[in-house]
Amino acid sequence: MELPLILCIDDDAQVLRAIVRDLRSQYRDSYKIISTTVVNEALDSLRELKNKGETIAMFISDQRMPEMEGVDFLEKTKQFYPEARRVLLTAYSDTDAAIRAINSVQLDYYLVKPWGPPEEKLYPVIDDLLDDWQHIYRPAFKGIKVVGYQFSQQSHAVKDFLAGNLIPYQWLDVQATEEGPRLLQLNGLGLKDMPVVFFEDGACLANPSIMDIAGKVGLNPQIKHDVYDVVIIGAGPAGLAAGVYGASEGLKTLLVERRAPGGQAGTSSRIENYLGFPTGLSGADLTRRAITQATRLGTEFITPQSVKDIRQKDGYKKIILEDDTEVNTRSVIITTGVDYRKLETKGIADFTGAGIYYGAAMTEAAACKDKEVFIVGGGNSAGQAAMYLSKFARNVHILIRKEDLSSTMSAYLIEQIKGTPNIHIRPKTEIAEAMGSDRLEQLVLLNLETGEKQTEPADALYIFIGARPFTDWITPDILRDEKGFIETGRQLKNYEHFGKIWKQSRDPYLLETSCPGIFAAGDVRAGAMNRVAAAVGEGSMAISFVHKYLAEVK
Repeated sequence: MELPLILCIDDDAQVLRAIVRDLRSQYRDSYKIISTTVVNEALDSLRELKNKGETIAMFISDQRMPEMEGVDFLEKTKQFYPEARRVLLTAYSDTDAAIRAINSVQLDYYLVKPWGPPEEKLYPVIDDLLDDWQHIYRPAFKGIKVVGYQFSQQSHAVKDFLAGNLIPYQWLDVQATEEGPRLLQLNGLGLKDMPVVFFEDGACLANPSIMDIAGKVGLNPQIKHDVYDVVIIGAGPAGLAAGVYGASEGLKTLLVERRAPGGQAGTSSRIENYLGFPTGLSGADLTRRAITQATRLGTEFITPQSVKDIRQKDGYKKIILEDDTEVNTRSVIITTGVDYRKLETKGIADFTGAGIYYGAAMTEAAACKDKEVFIVGGGNSAGQAAMYLSKFARNVHILIRKEDLSSTMSAYLIEQIKGTPNIHIRPKTEIAEAMGSDRLEQLVLLNLETGEKQTEPADALYIFIGARPFTDWITPDILRDEKGFIETGRQLKNYEHFGKIWKQSRDPYLLETSCPGIFAAGDVRAGAMNRVAAAVGEGSMAISFVHKYLAEVK
C-alpha cells in the first residue's frame, strides 16, 4: 500500500533539510516525506497528487516565505486535503500570527524554531497529530476514477468499456459523492465536461472517446509483425480459445476485439454448467483467466478495434481495421459472436444507457439497490442476470411472452428463481412504452391475453431478447444464411453459387467458410450450439484446421 505523505515547505533550504532529516529518521516506515522550497511548485503539485489518489496526512510550512506567507499557503491546501493536519514553523516574533491562524485556517499546531532536541519538542507533537489523523484516515482509491452522472449514456459507455476490459476503476457519481464535484472543481472542469476520467499518473480526460481511454491505459498497441499466421476477429470464448491454442502451437497469433473481451459470456454473473467449476464462475473471471493464458503464451491482443473488411491477395488475407490499419495474415478465424437484438418499442432508444441496458450491464447493478428492476427475456442470460440483480434490487420482474420459462431456460436456473422471493415472473407480458425525463422512470406493460395496459414505476430495464450475428461487415464472398450466420463446411454445398466462389480441389474443412483459409467458430457460425463450452471447443478446433490449411499453401 502507498504510504501517506507529509509535505514540508520552507524557503530556507538549510532549515528544510533539517526538518526533513528529523522527520525521516522517525517516520520513514509509515509516511513518505516530500519537500520543496517553492510555494507555487507545492501548490501546482497538489492538484496532480489529488488526481493520482495520493493522500497527504500533514502539511508543515514555514511562516515567512517571499512568495506567500505560510498561513496563506496552509489555507489554500484545505481545498485539496481538508482532513490533513497543518503545522506552522515560526520564529518567536511570529507567534501572534500563528495564534490567529489557529482560528482562521484551523491550524493544528505551531512550532517555534529551532525545535531541537526533536525527541522532546518535535516528535511528541507530530505523534499526537498523526495519531489523531489516523482515526479518520481512509486510504484513497489508487487507480482510474470516473466522474459522471449515473444516468448518462456517455458515462455508462466509459464504465462498460473499463469493466469489460477488466480495468479496475472507481465510479464517482457527481450527484451522490463529495469527491466527484471536488475533483471537477480542482481541475477547472464543470458538469458540461462529464464524464471525466482521472488516471493514475494524475492526468485527466474530459468527455473522452473510448479510443482515447484505450490509448491512455495501454490497450490497442501497435501491430508487431508484418505477417501473422492467424488473425482471430472477436475475443469471446471461441476467440480466446483459438488465441490460447494458436499461440501455444507456435503460430504468430493476433486477436482483435471491437469492444471488450469475453463476449456475452463475459458479462454473465455466474456460469454454473461449465466443466471443471462445480461452484460456477463469473464470466469476468473466465475472461480474465483466458486473456492471461493467451497473452502468456504469446497471443497479441488489440482492443477496441473493429474490422471493416477482409481482402485476399496472392494467397494472403489483408485485414482492414476501422482506422484503416492493414494487417497481413495467412489465415483468419471469425469469432465475432452475436449481439442482443434491439427492442424497437417506443421510448427504449431514448433511455438506452440511462436506465435501459442491453445484456447484463453489471457496472450498473449497484445502482439498483432497493429499486424496481425489470428484465425482458426468458433465456439463461436473463435468468443469471435476475439472480445477480436480486441481491441489490427490491424486486426483479422478468417479463416473458410465453406462459413459463420451461422451454427457454435451464432447469437449475428456474429452480433458483423459484426460491428467490424478490424475483417475479410476469408471463404473457411485453413492454408497450418506456417513459421518463432524463432517465427511465416508468414502463407501460401490455397483457397479451387481455390487451390491458398498466403503468408501473421502473428504475432499470435489462433487455435479453435473442441474438443477431455480428456479420454486417463481412464480404459477400463469405456465405451467410438468411439470418446472417456464417455457413461453414459441408453445408456450403447447399448454396447454388458456392461453386462460383470455391475454387479448391478439396471440400471445405468443417469450420471453413466459402473463402479458403477463413474459418468461423462460436455463436457467429450457423448451426452453433450456443454454449460456452461448445464455443471454446470450436475455437480450439479451428486452430487444427488452420494448421491443415497452412500446410497445403506453403
